Amino acid sequence: MCGITAAIAQRDISPILLEGLKRLEYRGYDSAGMAVLNESGKLERLRICGKVNQLLQAHEKDPLLGKVGIAHTRWATHGKPSESNAHPHMFQNKIALVHNGIIENYLHLRQTLQQRQVQFYSETDSEVIVQWIGQELEKSKSLLQAIQDTVSVLQGAYALVVVSQATPDRIIAARHGAPLVIGIGAGENFVASDSLALLPFTQDFVVLEDGDVAEIFRDGYVIYDRAGNQVERRLRKIALTVQSTDRGKYRHYMQKEIFEQPEAIRSALSGRLHENDVPDAIFGAGASEVFDKTKAVQIVACGTSYHAGLVAKYWLEQIVGIPCQVDVASEIRYKRVVVNPGTLYVTLSQSGETADTLAAIRGITSDNYCGKLAICNVPESSLVRETELVLLTHAGPEIGVASTKAFSTQLIALLMLVQCLGRRFDEQETIRHQIVASLRALPQLVEQVLQLDGAIAKLAQRFDGREHALYVGRGINYPIVMEGALKLKEISYIHAEAYPAGELKHGPLALVDKHMPVVAIASMDPLLDKLVSNLQEIRARQGELIVLAERGTNLVTNKDMTVIEIPQVGELLAPIAFSVLLQLLAYHVAVMKGTDVDQPRNLAKSVTVE
Repeated sequence: MCGITAAIAQRDISPILLEGLKRLEYRGYDSAGMAVLNESGKLERLRICGKVNQLLQAHEKDPLLGKVGIAHTRWATHGKPSESNAHPHMFQNKIALVHNGIIENYLHLRQTLQQRQVQFYSETDSEVIVQWIGQELEKSKSLLQAIQDTVSVLQGAYALVVVSQATPDRIIAARHGAPLVIGIGAGENFVASDSLALLPFTQDFVVLEDGDVAEIFRDGYVIYDRAGNQVERRLRKIALTVQSTDRGKYRHYMQKEIFEQPEAIRSALSGRLHENDVPDAIFGAGASEVFDKTKAVQIVACGTSYHAGLVAKYWLEQIVGIPCQVDVASEIRYKRVVVNPGTLYVTLSQSGETADTLAAIRGITSDNYCGKLAICNVPESSLVRETELVLLTHAGPEIGVASTKAFSTQLIALLMLVQCLGRRFDEQETIRHQIVASLRALPQLVEQVLQLDGAIAKLAQRFDGREHALYVGRGINYPIVMEGALKLKEISYIHAEAYPAGELKHGPLALVDKHMPVVAIASMDPLLDKLVSNLQEIRARQGELIVLAERGTNLVTNKDMTVIEIPQVGELLAPIAFSVLLQLLAYHVAVMKGTDVDQPRNLAKSVTVE
């Protein structure tokens, strides 16, 4: 959630730190700061409560110049957003530290330090770490040893970067449960919580693993594992460019990413479709053996990825005919799970660093799971390294907090999984061929849906002055309206709830009046007549009804119902087509309200803490 950048070079690194923070703004934050070893070898620090632009303005007035430094954007956990709680934190103006994650035993450590007369200047768990390092360093240890001994007492998640006046020739980084990478340059090296922060400076990265502590110098680095042994980690080249993370002609990243979906879908499908089938091998070596054993599926995810899992549940049970359980990662971690033999464990995450999802997969204890599969967008992520089977979605970088193209490509990945599992059960060959044909047609279909952008922008005006909305759908469209309501909440701050349309009479209908927008999805499926009856219930109570309908439903706009039609797409592709329209609706409502579309309040792109 927070962002880290650090650099050691032969040039002034303050522009590198500030540019890195700008590129990490999408992660969510409420304060920012930096610390630099100046030409006199002294640590200087600058912190603000607010945005990176404010830090940049403060830096222009009173610049911090040096060749070694660290910087951070903080998302408040322990202690309110304030300058004193902002990072970096310091020990006696000699050591500076930035930290992502949460230290679960910080209160015990803080009390121990207070008994030693250590004075604290913030409410954070992070300051405990730098104060503890300072205490260890006073025992005549090296900075490396002091950090290694400190992390051995920490419980929880952390990505740490430390600089010290006493060792101006190095940066020290440590990682457990929160992502951290080393960027490799020519005569200069970098550290960041996300490789996107460093794309203007390098495309060569080393991903630290849990338990690693690294010393980073101008001309090299040394990595030690949890046991203190020197280890090698693979050098990875990132194919992304600076241009791939720019907004281009679009006003917001979210808008750009919505319109990138046809190309993202093409990338997700590229090389993965045979003439009438999907090969098992796209999921990795050994996929066929695992799929042969699969009798049920368990999907675990959070947020938007959870909604993708709910769509897959319909596909797996209706098309393949095997049971599928979908759980929120933050809940499944803390409950007893009954696992049937031959269950395939599937995790979904855009970033691959979602803390609850990672903890859930690491907490697997049952021998009844026949395999673990990760569907993810980031090849260097922790989640990818935790599973034997992987399908990368190839959506490209997604900067906007509200997920769009990552959701669409997750659905494609899940539909390809349905195809592979369907061959092993009673799925008809014609249905398998239909899945492949539908996937081939999908990019063009989404392009047609995006042509409705103007109509959706006009429709968004209906939400002017509204504080609440209902979303309803039936069957496979129910998780899609859940996703649509989430999008509206995330970026427009309008309270929105999603219900199965058949549940209106069981409570939500009490909310319907002429001031309540009700968004419904109507597709050409066996439940259409049932849905039409539910729409009549809303109309009878003067609800402001907005229907996104598949062509052929014969629903038409009139004085109490507005209908936006999409091409006739069929049951397989309807969830993806309608989700694009709902993304556009949320986007245009947010623009109308003037909210921060890409960085909505209180939220972060990568939820790397519980």
